[in-house]
Amino acid sequence: MSLRAAWQHKEHTPDNTKIMFRNYLKLAYRNLVKNKTLSFINIFGLAIGLTSCMLISVYIMHELSYDQYHVNKDRIFQLNTDFMQEGESKIAGNTSGGVGKLMQQEFSEIDKTARLMRLYRDDKTLLQVTEAGSAIKSFYETKGYLADSGFFQILTYDFKEGNPQTALMEPSSIVLSEEIASKIWGNQPALNKVIRVSSSTNGDHDYRVTGVYKQPVNPTHIDARFVLTFRGGNMDNMANNNPSLVNNNMFYTYMLLKPGTDAGKLAAKFPAFINTHMGEELKGMGRQRNYLLTPIADVYLHAGIEENVTPGGSKRSLFILGTIALLTLLIASINFMNLATSQSSKRAAEVGVRKVLGAEKRSLVNQYLGEAVLMSLVAMVIAFLLAQLLKPLFENISGKSLMINFQQHALLFVGFFALAVITGLLAGLYPAFYLSSFKPIKVLKGKFTNSLAAVSLRKGMVVFQFVISIALIVASVVIASQMKYMRSKDLGFQKDQQIIIPLRTATAKAARQSFKSELAGSTHISSIGSSMYYPGIDNVQDWLMYRQGKTAEDSKTVFINLVDDSFLKTLGVQPVAGRLFSPEFTADTLTRFVVNEEAIKEFGFASPEDAIGKWLASDWDGQQMQFTIVGVVKNFHFKDLHEAVQPFAFRMYPTAGFNYMIAHAKSAHIDQSLASLESTWKKLNPNEPFEYSFLDLDFQKNYEKDARQATLINYFTVIAILISCLGLFALAAFSAEQRTKEIGIRKVLGASVSSVVGLLSVDFLKLVFIAVVIASPLAWWAMEKWLQNFAFRTTITWHVFALTTVLAVAIAFITISFQSVKAALANPTKNLRTE
Repeated sequence: MSLRAAWQHKEHTPDNTKIMFRNYLKLAYRNLVKNKTLSFINIFGLAIGLTSCMLISVYIMHELSYDQYHVNKDRIFQLNTDFMQEGESKIAGNTSGGVGKLMQQEFSEIDKTARLMRLYRDDKTLLQVTEAGSAIKSFYETKGYLADSGFFQILTYDFKEGNPQTALMEPSSIVLSEEIASKIWGNQPALNKVIRVSSSTNGDHDYRVTGVYKQPVNPTHIDARFVLTFRGGNMDNMANNNPSLVNNNMFYTYMLLKPGTDAGKLAAKFPAFINTHMGEELKGMGRQRNYLLTPIADVYLHAGIEENVTPGGSKRSLFILGTIALLTLLIASINFMNLATSQSSKRAAEVGVRKVLGAEKRSLVNQYLGEAVLMSLVAMVIAFLLAQLLKPLFENISGKSLMINFQQHALLFVGFFALAVITGLLAGLYPAFYLSSFKPIKVLKGKFTNSLAAVSLRKGMVVFQFVISIALIVASVVIASQMKYMRSKDLGFQKDQQIIIPLRTATAKAARQSFKSELAGSTHISSIGSSMYYPGIDNVQDWLMYRQGKTAEDSKTVFINLVDDSFLKTLGVQPVAGRLFSPEFTADTLTRFVVNEEAIKEFGFASPEDAIGKWLASDWDGQQMQFTIVGVVKNFHFKDLHEAVQPFAFRMYPTAGFNYMIAHAKSAHIDQSLASLESTWKKLNPNEPFEYSFLDLDFQKNYEKDARQATLINYFTVIAILISCLGLFALAAFSAEQRTKEIGIRKVLGASVSSVVGLLSVDFLKLVFIAVVIASPLAWWAMEKWLQNFAFRTTITWHVFALTTVLAVAIAFITISFQSVKAALANPTKNLRTE
């Protein structure tokens, strides 16, 4: 038997399968140890890619799991309103108060309905508890809601105390989250305790605790920390005695449909319902309307719903993050392929010997694929450890609480194991077939050279890596520019040194004028004004109005803010015609308007001066209410820069129960201003804590989601660049090693270190420039799409691409130069002696 035949017989003997597999593992391990640097780069690069995928996958699963835990989730729907006007459609999560109950009466398919309403005038709500023999315990809480008795009957909450079926049945009932109950009473039962709730939305009232629920472990679009009954508060009349089905669209309506109900067929009946019950009223207002049903599990990520209970997620953002994760993993896989093919000459002799001894192509392919999978599995273990280590940082950036454990994510971990294997197979596929295709005679004679196809493929993959990295750099620069633009743009009012003081109790509202008088001569406060709302928070009051000489059918939406006679001066809005409200013009009370320039434009006045003395009107309960325009101010941003400026009107109402005071500090010594405000507050309101915020910081909260997205993209840009640089570093090292003899000869002939560095760097830098040319238009197109989310946005100038090019070239050159300089400084005599 020939040597070749003997080897084939031995290799294919079944008893030797285990030995062969063990030998493959030994060979793989020895190859990893022999090439420590390249093995580290490969494994570490794959680990980073898998870590990125793992964290983003957990995040995406979290975003897709909103409201999946409700017992009857397939039967629970949110009723949404399509507000149609002049051919435009706006789908919102809110409805008027009576629609849900009336639908339940008319449609037998509806089992139960319940309404939810935010305490929309409260950024904070004051809770007070008086216990026997102790002082009043006061603190502010956020995320308070009003709800019908059926709310906890439809939606699933895990109650620690009380019964969800009856918790909101009685008037003046309150259900608390476990966190709030623990904060107030510690480990003692909260049931039947009494809390005084002071709200600008709902008034000052005592409530009895009828339930305590655990905060949902799984995410929900309803972020309630406490829930009150409508009955027993100021909103009772609006919620239960308001006959209008068109106005007061501030409720979120949930429906539990009967088993077997087709939601689509039910929704098809809504147009006839609208025509019957509100058709005439809508026609008189020149409006159209429709209602839609959205499954509870789809509410959070439903892209078309505006103004819901809480801001929704974005499928586009999830797609972007998912794409970034896959591209990062792809870059890591490309690194592996590049490095494996570039080392082919080193392993060519091994392949030749094994082929001469009878090794088949299949066994060689299996070995090299096995090595790739082994590296990928090692990388997966490292990735899991890195994901656990980096999870707190990722949670802080994303603003989400994420769990990474096998119990909750068993399917995900199985998927990642499969992904690691697939990644290893894909990454090792080309190197395996490339190495196994060598001709043993040529290899053993030393005639092996890297083929043009292999070299071209490596260069193409380097270009692809840097296209991704450069596109991410452009995205980071554009997003940073937009965030800077939003922070620095003139908002049309004075946002700095403005101190916001919430007024929640009747006592605080009544003491407002005394508070202003006490501080009238303060050396630290220049002025104090009062209002229902301030820029940057929801201004929920809007009226349909028409100008003098028009009718209700020509109505346009105008946002309204009730203010006192000093608010406009304190806010610092700029008049362009007429005058502002002031104490000298008391007749302006209730019947006068100061409007913005956008209102003048929308109502068709020739100029701001032309509007002075004209009136705007609104019809309410059959009565026309006229408001004379006495002043016009420059457009200002009462909403954030995602939104266009809309018609806005200030109405002076000195005796209104204002929600806020705004105090303008005279100097940069803000501590002295706060001390002055606090001492005056405690003098007039001894039983209430002094609470404040700053207008500029409050306004910037509107961009938190954008800032988080920018930070995530920045981090993954760094990761992509790091992986690309690891690959480039390894390829530069290999290139320098391949050209050792050439470099030695050049140095002997007098070549300088800089010329050698340039020689080794120029080929790689050419690839980076090609990547810049390809990536720039793609990145420009993508970021132009992203900027469309902002009504006011920066522009993408050539400076962005110039900066990106400089950064990319600098990063690549620094990466390459380390190996280039090392090769250039090597002793040429030593290198040439080895030849």
